[in-house]
Amino acid sequence: MRVAVLAGGRSSEHDVSLRSGAAVAHGLRQAGHEAVEVTIGRDGSWRASGGPVELVPGGGLLGAEAVFPALHGAFGEDGSVQGLLEQLDVPYVGSDVLASAICMDKLTLKRLFAAHGVPQVDFTAVEGSDWWGRCEEMGLPLWVKPSRMGSSVGITRVTDIAKLDAAVELALRHDPRVIVEASAAGREVECSVLGNEEPQASLPGEIVAQGVWYDFEAKYTEGGMELRVPAPIGEEAVDRVRDLAVSVFALAGCSGLARCDFFVEPDGTVLVNEINTMPGFTDTSVYAKLFEATGIDYPELCDRLVELAVERHRRARSYEF
Repeated sequence: MRVAVLAGGRSSEHDVSLRSGAAVAHGLRQAGHEAVEVTIGRDGSWRASGGPVELVPGGGLLGAEAVFPALHGAFGEDGSVQGLLEQLDVPYVGSDVLASAICMDKLTLKRLFAAHGVPQVDFTAVEGSDWWGRCEEMGLPLWVKPSRMGSSVGITRVTDIAKLDAAVELALRHDPRVIVEASAAGREVECSVLGNEEPQASLPGEIVAQGVWYDFEAKYTEGGMELRVPAPIGEEAVDRVRDLAVSVFALAGCSGLARCDFFVEPDGTVLVNEINTMPGFTDTSVYAKLFEATGIDYPELCDRLVELAVERHRRARSYEF
């Protein structure tokens, strides 16, 4: 198939996305597809083969039979590009507009989890008059985060309540919606999910950051973290992580792929942290590494994701709007 691979974008994760896009294009070619690389500039311009890309509703995208939006963060992973691709009426890899938007907004996702009794750490929104009191109740350390950013951008670990306001101010520079979360004492464990109606979960892996926590530098600097697959958390916890990954994937309405992040507490309790609908996608990224350990190599993974995109698009077109 002819597949357009989107990379770059307007978010702070532009450079990470370029790396993901290059790896995806290579993986697709290894799987026998024709990959057309499209770069979205920080100014929002779209270019391919050195020239501008014309986006025509109903006219597809560069003759592509499918699109792989290897975009991270705002303006790419939040439903905005997914909405554009819906207008172009072209199959695309990953979740639809609604699921992408829900998972990108930590507050919305955690409220959804709370409504359905999904185990998670305590949290509060920075809004109204009682959020400070809620933070004091949760105890230290606290995690202050922009609600709609990825790759740990704008996040502060607060160990002194006197520094809470400064942490909130930092988060507000990135997003008017801010969330404060309680800390978890457990191991950081991640699990990849692949599929549409019948998703499968990979073996989970434990993230061991070399610094104090798994920040942007740890994620994207060589040697910044160690991935242990399978996670050394015991068979029962492994099964619980995989079951929860599939469950929350379906709850949020995800399709194609996602990486689900967890905390596994010392007593074995598994807490869901978040869902990433388009995680880092280089061949050394956690998502791909977890499926490699589960028996699906990178080219096959890229191939299956395109197949899932076409399958979902075909099913969606069977409905009348």
